[in-house]
Parts: sequence; structure tokens; C-alpha cells
Amino acid sequence: MVRGTLQAAITAVAVLAALALFVSACATGGTGARDEGPAHSDVVGGGKVASASPAVSPARTAARVDAVQLVKDDPAVSAEVKRELKPCVADEYPVDVSYGDLTGSSADDVVVNVLTCGDAVGVGSYVYREENGRYENVFRAEEPPVYAEIDRGDLVVTKQVYEKGDPVSSPSGENVITYRWGSGRFTEAYRTHNDYSNAVGDQPTVAPGD
Repeated sequence: MVRGTLQAAITAVAVLAALALFVSACATGGTGARDEGPAHSDVVGGGKVASASPAVSPARTAARVDAVQLVKDDPAVSAEVKRELKPCVADEYPVDVSYGDLTGSSADDVVVNVLTCGDAVGVGSYVYREENGRYENVFRAEEPPVYAEIDRGDLVVTKQVYEKGDPVSSPSGENVITYRWGSGRFTEAYRTHNDYSNAVGDQPTVAPGD
């Protein structure tokens, strides 16, 4: 008799525990565990729940330009650079082209570097900005060797420095100049100078005991 009473009590406790778990799940509006899936924002006007959406940046024009023709038609480009702008192999021209936001225009700005065919030395760097459906030259550097690139929204121009006797392949150092766009033009923000160290093999050898 005692055994039966004890078993009935255990059964009743189990039923009550299950009932409490069920009521708790209903109160949270779910299964009791954290729901997987996209998070939701707070209730907004009209009593509807709006799903959280990632911020979307304004669309930018991704159109590609004919950089070679752009440089050839540009009156701001020197005759010397235009003479270098010729195919190296078949119809492959020595130009590097980058696209990105430098000036805040609705379309991507275009950075064009013109190189030599033989040793890929930069002879001219240019930035073109889309204005009223046309690309306008807003920056140029034609003191070789020079190379321009986009770095986190800044225009960074590298100019290698040669001392007397330096071969083309081994400059003595470089000047790195950072430009920023403002008031309709690029202005220098700051610059750094790097000296290249001499090769170990160029150092004099000292014999043991000297």
C-alpha cells in the first residue's frame, strides 16, 4: 500500500513539472529554447514587427572606361607620356587602372598609371573624375618613376628617388605622398621618405683577426 502511494506521488510531481514547463514555453511564445534565424527589431507604427535589415550604401557606378583612349584624348597629358603609351605585345598597353571613391562623386573615380614596356617604370599617373557624363582630369604626376594608388579613400603617390649612379632597378629610396580631396581639388596631406638599405653583399668584408 505504501509502495503504491509513493509511486502515485512521484507520478503526480512529474505531471506538475511537465505542466509548468509547458506553461512557461507558451508564455515566451516559442518552444522554450532560443529561436534560430534573423533577429527582429522592436514593434514599429501599425503594430507590425519589422525585420532588421543591413545598412545599404548608395549605389555607385561600376562602369569600366577605356583608359588608353582616355589618356590619349587628354590634353593635360604630356606628349612624352603619350609616346610611351603604345602596345608592348599585340594590343596590350602598359597601363594599370584602378577604380574607387576618391572625390565623393556618384561614379567611381579612375586612377591610371602609364608604364614603360621594358622595365615597367611609371612615367605618368592620373586621376579622372566623372562630371556631367564625362571624365575630367583632376590630378596628374609626370615625374618618373611615379605610381599612384587608392588607399582607404586617399590618393597615395609613390615617387622613387635615384642618386647618381643608381641603376633603374635599384633606387636609393622613395617618397610616399598622401593626397586628399577637398574644395574641388587634391591637396597634400602628408608625406614620408624611405631609404632603401644597401645589400649585405655590398658591405666590406673584414678578415678574422683584423
